[in-house]
Amino acid sequence: MAAPGYGKRSAPEQAPRGRDDFAHLPTREAYIAAHIDRLPDGAAVDIKTLAKELPNYGQQAVAKALLALTDAGHLRRIRRVVGEGRTQWVSRWFFSRTARDNAWWDAFLERTEGPPAAPAAPAAPAPPAGEPPEGRPQSTCSQAYIALATLGCSDPRLTLSAAECAALEPLAAEWFARGITPLAFARILTHDLPDVVQCPGAFTRKRLIDRVPPLLPPAAQAEPAPPSQPSPPRWMMECTVCGIPGPPEALPDGLCRACRGVEPAPDRPDPADVRTRVTRLRAIARGGGSPGT
Repeated sequence: MAAPGYGKRSAPEQAPRGRDDFAHLPTREAYIAAHIDRLPDGAAVDIKTLAKELPNYGQQAVAKALLALTDAGHLRRIRRVVGEGRTQWVSRWFFSRTARDNAWWDAFLERTEGPPAAPAAPAAPAPPAGEPPEGRPQSTCSQAYIALATLGCSDPRLTLSAAECAALEPLAAEWFARGITPLAFARILTHDLPDVVQCPGAFTRKRLIDRVPPLLPPAAQAEPAPPSQPSPPRWMMECTVCGIPGPPEALPDGLCRACRGVEPAPDRPDPADVRTRVTRLRAIARGGGSPGT
């Protein structure tokens, strides 16, 4: 079984179980769907767990099967905060023996989990250097977005793209709602980094979840949160395959654009170049020099 709050949850209004429930699916997908259908609510249905339970299929095969089940309308994955006043984010997998379309899933999730995160504004072309992004003036960026966008100034290994900052903004907003300062935010996230961070966005996402600060009493908060800043969303859709979060509009059929094959995954820096740069910066710090010396 998964930890409390995690795991499988059965969708309502399903047809009675029958031998032809998944006859419309390929053999592998039908076999894995039948296995998930038989599992009790609360059971772990992540890729690694299913691969251990199904010795005929490895993690890659299970991932492809979950992609197909999501595309066919049997599976959705979300992330939400457990309980009031708590900061633990958990992943929940909703499974329906009866295939459902996007409209049904969106209505069901909003009915049971509440309103999701608001969709992010479309990305605009990069502006010339020194100018704020068009449609999003610098003065209207939230404190959380600015803190994420400037993480790379504290440590180049956590340089994030605009899309990653937008996706992680709700998680960072919860930190500032708890009274964290921008300086402490950067210090906590950049402390004790590995020599090479292969995926800055995924690494920062994990730290935002695992190291969220405790909720301080009002008198202990250094600065009250601006009244105009919205509360962080209580839940977000997650891509069934890779786990990237976002509003339902950004994840049609429960899948991100990369997993649906609409666009390739973003390029990452060459690890050798990152190591060379980190070594050079460390040498500069030890010698007290500057990059130009």
